[in-house]
Amino acid sequence: MDNQIRERKSEPDASHMARLTLVAFLFTFICARCVVFLIMARTIPDLYMHVKGTHVHHLNYGIFLLSGLGAYLLFVHPGRRGRQVAAVIYGIGMGLTFDEFGMWLHLGGSYWQRASWDAVTVVGMLLALLAFASTIKRFRPKHWLTALLLACAIIIFFVELHRSFAYAGKALDPKIRVMESTAPH
Repeated sequence: MDNQIRERKSEPDASHMARLTLVAFLFTFICARCVVFLIMARTIPDLYMHVKGTHVHHLNYGIFLLSGLGAYLLFVHPGRRGRQVAAVIYGIGMGLTFDEFGMWLHLGGSYWQRASWDAVTVVGMLLALLAFASTIKRFRPKHWLTALLLACAIIIFFVELHRSFAYAGKALDPKIRVMESTAPH
């Protein structure tokens, strides 16, 4: 009985696990975007996997990671360290998969679809809430005020982000289209 209590106390809490997942998710998303851009700009060699002439998108790697991780968690019941590693692998799988979320919706569409950015933002925000938010039961007036101010700031941020994407889209769209048309397939 004492071993079970000690083991539960040594288990990482949900917010710690969410922080591990969030960091892995954001790092994977940023790396995936940079690598794809560098390949398309022909700055680095073509690292894409091709099977019989078909480009295997990295969302597939994420799906395989998430599937394997699900089986691991179902059948192995890992301890503290295993759960922490699982949180990181989960973040990597989510990052690879949601980076190409727009392709879930529009097969054959451009890699640079807005839906992917939106999905990554929503998933990242949800993970950040799990990682850093206090429980509702412990909310005090200052927490509600902070949440309201944060919600206003987020709304303003997304309005401005949308405006900047529109501006950047006009300026960069021709260059990206040329890069996509000449990039490795």
